[in-house]
Amino acid sequence: MPTKEEVFEALKQVEDPELGMDIVELGLLYDVEVNGPRVKVIHSLTSMGCPAGPMIQEDINRTAREVPGVEDVEIELTWDPPWTPERMSDDAKFILGIG
Repeated sequence: MPTKEEVFEALKQVEDPELGMDIVELGLLYDVEVNGPRVKVIHSLTSMGCPAGPMIQEDINRTAREVPGVEDVEIELTWDPPWTPERMSDDAKFILGIG
């Protein structure tokens, strides 16, 4: 069975194409829930009107399904709490010149 850590690590491959960084470093990945072969990925976007949203969700789905043992992926887009740059890793903030 897949683990939360395995899925989380795999999702580091999913990039926000506008910022050129992965969703984990950007703080867009809020949680991963694993229930046997079923995985639920809870994420946000940098803004409600983010044009890359559908592409990011497709990449999340594809990448999570590549983890051995994953058979079904549910993706939940959330705005609670709203994403802010404070959620980003220190490395991401440095690279983007924030803070």
